[in-house]
Amino acid sequence: MALTQKGAARRRSRTEVLERPEYGWIWKPLLALLAIYLVVCLGLGIWWSQAPRSFDVEQAVAEQRGAESGSTAARGAVTTAALMTLIETLLEKPGGYLRNDVAPPGLWLDNMPAWELGVLMQARRLSRSLPAMEQSSVPALEGVQERLMADSRDWLYPGTERRLEQALEELGGYLDSLGEGGDAAFGDQGQGLAAWLEAITGSLDELGLRLSASIGSRDELRDLDIDTEALPERTPWYRVDNVFFEARGQAWALMHLLKAVRRDQADVLASAGVTQRWELLVAELERSQRRLWSPLVLNGSGFGIFANHSLVLANHVVRARDLVRDITERLAEVTPTPAPTASEPPVVEVERSEDAVEKTVTDEGAVDEGAADEGVADEGAVDEGAAGESAADVAEADMPVSSGEEAVEAPANDDGEQAPSVSSSEGVTEEQPVQEGAIDSEEGEMSSPSGDDMAAEPSAEEPSTSVDDENDDEASSAADAEEQPNN
Repeated sequence: MALTQKGAARRRSRTEVLERPEYGWIWKPLLALLAIYLVVCLGLGIWWSQAPRSFDVEQAVAEQRGAESGSTAARGAVTTAALMTLIETLLEKPGGYLRNDVAPPGLWLDNMPAWELGVLMQARRLSRSLPAMEQSSVPALEGVQERLMADSRDWLYPGTERRLEQALEELGGYLDSLGEGGDAAFGDQGQGLAAWLEAITGSLDELGLRLSASIGSRDELRDLDIDTEALPERTPWYRVDNVFFEARGQAWALMHLLKAVRRDQADVLASAGVTQRWELLVAELERSQRRLWSPLVLNGSGFGIFANHSLVLANHVVRARDLVRDITERLAEVTPTPAPTASEPPVVEVERSEDAVEKTVTDEGAVDEGAADEGVADEGAVDEGAAGESAADVAEADMPVSSGEEAVEAPANDDGEQAPSVSSSEGVTEEQPVQEGAIDSEEGEMSSPSGDDMAAEPSAEEPSTSVDDENDDEASSAADAEEQPNN
């Protein structure tokens, strides 16, 4: 009996040692803490991934300037306050700035960091356009641009949050200077507005292409104004949501900035007649911010059971791009733009024509007409009265078809070259390239040659050849008198 009890006790002790090790109580609390941490991270991730609500740009001015500011804000205050509110939203929304997080749960999130990148890109674009909208040079605006253009994933000091805070401080000082008696003010003619809208057109066009690249079949883009050949490679399935939320962030930020610019530039928009289209643009961006009821960004096709959220957003983005392009073209007609120098195009044309004349003269080995005219003027052998009589005699003779005259007055063809002429004189044929270069120079000096010049041309090559057997004796004597000084 005693042996049986001892054997049973020994078996129970071995079972207790196997089931209850000496340190077996540690892993259970750790497992419980890990489960609680994962549940908390999941809850925080869902909360932090909610996009912030839209804000009122009019109220943003009062909040940014403070209640103690009693002066009236000048043009550009609403736009500056809206930009400051965008930056504050990135810093003060639930979870703060998540794009540079190196620890969970921010490290595990990708939708909200992509949304933050979209907002930051529109803030950068406006910061680059603010110096062109400002009448004077403000160093603070250059500092803001430098802070916002830094890497969005910096987490070492000074991290992205620190740079955003510095940009807020500089924008706050600039907003104070926009009040009455301040040194800063926006231009009253919409300076820089068209350039900013042109940059927005490019960004929206790029967004439309990236959103459309999530679709495998290019036939589904037939109804959209999208160049399928310019589409990038198909977006991988695990990055479709990143592109979608980045586009949502850009549309959200651009919607508020357009509302602020409409408040500051109302008179400029009215003079350009784009107020109604501006309202349509803002409404199109507002429709792109409708609530996403699906927990996932779906990438369906056609009329299937699953929607294609990227394609729906691409439709709104493309419509907004077309509206911005139309507004930019109309604003460019009323807003001042730097005009090119009026004297530059004529100078270029003259230089090209002169080069063509010099090249033609060099290739053909002809005599320079300017030197020939100068030599005639220096010798002074031609009598002005005789030249006038010879020109009148040639005009009275109704200019019959002759070798010298036909070579000069032959019309030019479509390529700008002189049409070939039938001539009985070999000298006139050799002199043809010189006359072509003179006509192409567009200087007007050889447009209506006189009788003296026509008579001088054949004599330069063949002095012993007569001008025309059909002319009367007076015209022949005048031509002979012209040939003597040239020889």
